[in-house]
Amino acid sequence: MASEIGLDGTYPPLDVLKPVGDDVWIVDSGPLHVLGLTLPIRMTVLRLSSGDLWLHSPTRFTEELRAQLEQQGRITHLIAPDISHWSFLQEWQRNCPNTLTWAAPGLRERRQVQKAGIRIDYILSDTSPPEWAGELEQITVRGLGFSEVDFFHHPSRTLIMTDLVQNLETGRLPAFTRIMARLNGIAAPRGRAPIYLRLAVKANKREAARAATRLVEWQPERVIFSHGRWFERDGTEAVKRSLDWLTG
Repeated sequence: MASEIGLDGTYPPLDVLKPVGDDVWIVDSGPLHVLGLTLPIRMTVLRLSSGDLWLHSPTRFTEELRAQLEQQGRITHLIAPDISHWSFLQEWQRNCPNTLTWAAPGLRERRQVQKAGIRIDYILSDTSPPEWAGELEQITVRGLGFSEVDFFHHPSRTLIMTDLVQNLETGRLPAFTRIMARLNGIAAPRGRAPIYLRLAVKANKREAARAATRLVEWQPERVIFSHGRWFERDGTEAVKRSLDWLTG
């Protein structure tokens, strides 16, 4: 194992496009520092049939990254997929003024979001809008004070999630985050939602379990999420295992 110095959980190279499938890329970034934890973060990018680029959970903006994206298509849709993933939206809105911002239910009402002056153009629902209907299906998982909209990209059979699965590789983490990852049940290779999030979602278990079942029924080949090692293969079995606390 590498020495403790320099361990930050991230997946270099950072802030660059990495292809993972036809019209599908990821951008690894971070680390984020949240409540003493050191976390990697990831954006997922899709190129729609229209040529528009769809940026899920945008990470930090750089001019170099924008240039890479513009080589692939038009930066059009910014997706804030749950109530916590919005911190970098304003940078993208400022530097890409022709984009549309789509947000999970409840995000617009958050005091921090209003104070920051984040522009939200549309609220996501369980129905795909015309801009990507036929390519992407979506469903909302709700809990107490929580909502996350998850997406299934039919052409690549990719499930795109945010926080409902976290899969942190402990060998990449500093000591405190490593301990907390194990205690919270989000350590790879059997990562899932952290304990506090499981409790929030279980407050709405019947509806949330139906949504989670739908995620498995889509039978994804790969599952990409925001924190940790994503599931590059055997996606259906992997997401079924990660959500067994909700669907079992």
